[in-house]
Amino acid sequence: MQWNLEHLMTTPAAGKAEAFDYQQDVQPVFYDCGTWKNRSVKAFAWIGFPKMREGEKCPGIVLVHGGGGTAFPDWVRLWNARGYAAIAMDTCGGVPCWHETPHGRPQWPRHAFSGPAGWGMFPEASLPPEEQWPYQAVATVIAGHSLLRSFPQVDAGRIGITGVSWGGVLACMAAGLDPRLAFAAPVYGCGFLNLSCLWNPEDVQQHSGACEAWLRLWDPALYLRTAKSPFLWLTGTNDAAFPFDTTFRSAQITAGKSSFALIVRMPHGHGGPGEKPEEIHNFANAVTGHGMFLPPPEMAPPRINNGKVMAGFAVAAGGENFDRAELIYTTGSGAYKERLWQQQPAEITPAAGSLQADIPAEMTVLYFNLFSKSGLTFSSSPLFKERR
Repeated sequence: MQWNLEHLMTTPAAGKAEAFDYQQDVQPVFYDCGTWKNRSVKAFAWIGFPKMREGEKCPGIVLVHGGGGTAFPDWVRLWNARGYAAIAMDTCGGVPCWHETPHGRPQWPRHAFSGPAGWGMFPEASLPPEEQWPYQAVATVIAGHSLLRSFPQVDAGRIGITGVSWGGVLACMAAGLDPRLAFAAPVYGCGFLNLSCLWNPEDVQQHSGACEAWLRLWDPALYLRTAKSPFLWLTGTNDAAFPFDTTFRSAQITAGKSSFALIVRMPHGHGGPGEKPEEIHNFANAVTGHGMFLPPPEMAPPRINNGKVMAGFAVAAGGENFDRAELIYTTGSGAYKERLWQQQPAEITPAAGSLQADIPAEMTVLYFNLFSKSGLTFSSSPLFKERR
């Protein structure tokens, strides 16, 4: 697969999206993001900046929406309030105003310069790669990053990316292609889509060849091997779209360093669940050195010894801020989204940097959650006792 990265990493032409110039604190723009079917395409985006003194530079973040989403101005405002420049783009050729379809289902209307609509998968697998949605969507994300870093008040060396669900998939791919990104924080979305719940099993069986062809081009696992920036993997134990173990499989192959925040029964969605976790904010601050943050602990994988499960952790500073820990485990098997995950207190010794708990009988998967006094969750990698 050939990517025109040299072009995507140059500042794209951009202009104000006049019809959307009704927000006082974020800017609506259309920017060039490549070609599709031999014509130029543009993407809509909101861009916003924090309040700064003259001559200051701020870090930045690229915000990638998930399935059914678009460019959300409130997401940009959230990060502006945190001191970051931010860009949120529509990756499906849409614009952010509701439009009712003949079937009564609201969707984002498409503009005149759009590329393919999301979230085409196996039905478009026979098209040239450059005409398929994943190629166009990732190009839109990378070009949006190039636009954000072109502003003089933005520190181009401190821009990261986060994405929700399908946006997490695109963030993984972009992180593997764009070495300029300082960090990545995919929420739910990850690699190994052949194990995901995104496709109807009947469709997979009926179109197995097309599915395999699509995966050979677009599975994030192909791109994560070259993603060298630090990652925060944020997901839930029972996510219905991305099974629990696919996050860990993705982290294992990522070239960069991985941290985890694995939330018990975390809801799946935009807004509060996918956009606002303070764990992402803390991680971004820790990588960029911006504002206040608690250095994420280095958590060793859990190990079993004499009927106990143990794990070590180390922090650069602030170990006294960790005062509670839990062992999270399941004794179930089968689909992760249907398992009962249980929590039991774990013994924490901050001075020694150790966690310990009795090993639950018949457990199949377990991991530790370490909690800060401010409520942040830091997770170990999971320990699987079942065959995967």
